[in-house]
Amino acid sequence: MPDLPKAGASSNHRLPPSVPKDTIPVVKTPRRQRSSRFIAQQDHVELEPTPQVAPAERQKLFMRKLGQCQIMFDFNDPAKDLRGKEIKRQALQELLEYVATGRGVITDMLYPDVIRMFAVNTFRSISPQIKTIAEGADADEEEPVLEIAWPHLQLVYEFFLRFVESPDFNTQVAKRYIDQKFILQLLELFDSEDPRERDFLKTILHRIYGKFLGLRAFIRRSISNIFFQYIYETEKFNGIAELLEIMGSIINGFALPLKDEHKTFLFRVLIPLHKPSMLSLYHPQLAYCVVQFLEKDPALTTEIVIGLLRYWPKVNSAKEVMFLTEMEEILDVTDAIEFKKIMVPLFQRLGSCVSSPHFQVAERALYYWNNEYIVNLMGDNIETIMPVVFPALYRHSKGHWNRVIHDLVSDALRIMMELNPELFDDCIKRYIKENEDTQKRRQDKEDLWRKLKLQAAQNSNGGSSEACNTSSSDTSNSSLTTTVDAGSESSTNNNPLYSQQAFDKNQVSSPNNDLDTPSIQPTTDSTTATIVTTTEKKPIDHQDSDDDSETCSWHSY
Repeated sequence: MPDLPKAGASSNHRLPPSVPKDTIPVVKTPRRQRSSRFIAQQDHVELEPTPQVAPAERQKLFMRKLGQCQIMFDFNDPAKDLRGKEIKRQALQELLEYVATGRGVITDMLYPDVIRMFAVNTFRSISPQIKTIAEGADADEEEPVLEIAWPHLQLVYEFFLRFVESPDFNTQVAKRYIDQKFILQLLELFDSEDPRERDFLKTILHRIYGKFLGLRAFIRRSISNIFFQYIYETEKFNGIAELLEIMGSIINGFALPLKDEHKTFLFRVLIPLHKPSMLSLYHPQLAYCVVQFLEKDPALTTEIVIGLLRYWPKVNSAKEVMFLTEMEEILDVTDAIEFKKIMVPLFQRLGSCVSSPHFQVAERALYYWNNEYIVNLMGDNIETIMPVVFPALYRHSKGHWNRVIHDLVSDALRIMMELNPELFDDCIKRYIKENEDTQKRRQDKEDLWRKLKLQAAQNSNGGSSEACNTSSSDTSNSSLTTTVDAGSESSTNNNPLYSQQAFDKNQVSSPNNDLDTPSIQPTTDSTTATIVTTTEKKPIDHQDSDDDSETCSWHSY
């Protein structure tokens, strides 16, 4: 048995000898989906074509072919079991033609076999996408992995779609087999990487939603759960765009007034869907859903715009361009009354986008002035809008690095000048005055800092000179040092000036103890003490001494 790595051991010890210690080995896992879970081990008998059989025997032959189509093949090896694969393909093609062209061919006894055949061929576990760091860096540009069993899967999906769309389809019979479990398994398939499969699933689920009224609420709730998991947990699901396309069609059919359930879906699902980093994969469908809600109820404009401004990207320029595009679509369906409620925060954000150093963001924001409807809304509220966006426009009219942005800013300023020339002149004067005030404040700050630096330098030089002078004075003038022996101890203790109480009072009364009070330094001999008094001292008010001509004076014994 090989030795297992111990817990806490360095990962370098686990690398093969051929791999340098400073290199991390990258193992690329083949990204492949395997729909063919079972390899058939039985002989395949080619059944005769359905039109060549008597009408009374066609239904039995139809059911036999349904059973034959439930056999799965291994498509990982293209050269394996070619005869069986071709027999199944022909059987699926005949089933498709029989349902699409015949009338009265769908009977009640066919439903369980049809649903079983569809489930066996399509329902499977979608393997997660395993990507290395290098692969994940270009996730937007990476080609999807196509389903290797698509030659059979395509015919299965086409057959089931024709079956559901058939005029002979009986919803009352089918609802015993197409239930909530069936819907959940169908929704899991939307995570397939193959866009062809997701497109069929989208159409099939939409047909089921239209025919099965009892499943509509469950379908909406299940789709919301997928969105919640994508937003707050994984941010990985391939079928978000297709599910949003289905929801866009569903929203278009909502009755008025909108239910609270539908508004909750808007604010708790659709608006937060703007947050994930992979917004570009489904943004057109998401914007369509939001606009559909606004067309149903214009009163939702304020909450939608505020919600989008809350999720507005700060560092992702590509997402910011998408937000600007969606916001313009929202303004196209916004009336004048609702526009007044959102114009100030909206144009504050537009001003920030115009000031963006990323030319695509600034260019997309300036395109708003090319929209005739938005310009008309601006004209009705120019007194409020112009002071908000004018500083950003005027500042970049000459200073932006991109020539295209410079021309677009000039056009926007010209439009605003035509809307209100007097206000335009006032904005210019106000901008110039504010700019001068800003420069003056900046200059005042610089002058103040310059003075502070000069004063700090002077204080530093003055402190050094004073320290040098004090050192010289201490060297030239010897300190007065007096040693009190044990024989005079009693007289010293009787003198109030040298008592501990008097010394404490001197310390308390002194405004600067470290400079103005004598220091008592103990010696090794317990019976003596040395008192050092410098020559340069300030007078101290001694409460117990009559002589205050000196910091510390000696009384005659």
